[in-house]
Amino acid sequence: MDFSTPTLDLIKSGLKNAQTVNADQVLYNRIKESGDSKEQLKKAAEEFEAIFVTKMLSQMDKTVDRDNGLFGKETPYVDTFKSIVYQQMGHDIASNPRTSLGFAQQIYRQMEKYVGG
Repeated sequence: MDFSTPTLDLIKSGLKNAQTVNADQVLYNRIKESGDSKEQLKKAAEEFEAIFVTKMLSQMDKTVDRDNGLFGKETPYVDTFKSIVYQQMGHDIASNPRTSLGFAQQIYRQMEKYVGG
């Protein structure tokens, strides 16, 4: 079976959307399984900060000069690898009290009065 370029692009787009939905579902499940409402709020705030830091790292990466870079020529594989690394770094930064930017704590403090225990 021979696929045309538009067909392959459509398949790739569908797979990317499916991965996004699956990642969102995993995130939702992680929050939902974290315990009572206050624990869920704490986890949601932490995940928000992790997403923010991940986006920040991704945007910062776009400003880097690519000539003679560590990963060599930019390819979709390198982009995928970097996105995984940035996601992990974002999560690690947000979940550590010494490296957190403090967004999660501020969100939790402002929202905890609206959440039952």
